Amino acid sequence: MADINVTPLVDVMLVLLIIFIVTAPIMTYPIAVDLPQRVLNPPPVTVEPPPPIELKVDASNQVSWNNSPVAVGELQQRMEQEVQRDPTNQPELRIDASPDSEYDVMAKVLAAAKNAQMKKIGFVQQ
Repeated sequence: MADINVTPLVDVMLVLLIIFIVTAPIMTYPIAVDLPQRVLNPPPVTVEPPPPIELKVDASNQVSWNNSPVAVGELQQRMEQEVQRDPTNQPELRIDASPDSEYDVMAKVLAAAKNAQMKKIGFVQQ
């Protein structure tokens, strides 16, 4: 049997021909598509973020707020004041904790930040 069986080839070609005959007239009719229209709203005003709060916990467990010493119990009140100034544009709280500081102090700092509903908290190492 040296001849090629062309029956499957003819079947595929007939199916493709029928598909093109059916779909070609559809392509000539316009299709209405409801696209969103451009609204001429002014761009949103970008607000400059406030300066970050540098919170440092040293090896002797002393907490400093922007290089001024502060008691751990007073942290939540200060953080709440910062959040209440502008809740949508909060300053970033950058925490620099010494590796020799106690975990308890760091846990209290993080709990105060969470209770004051601070959103931007970062850890830095200097």
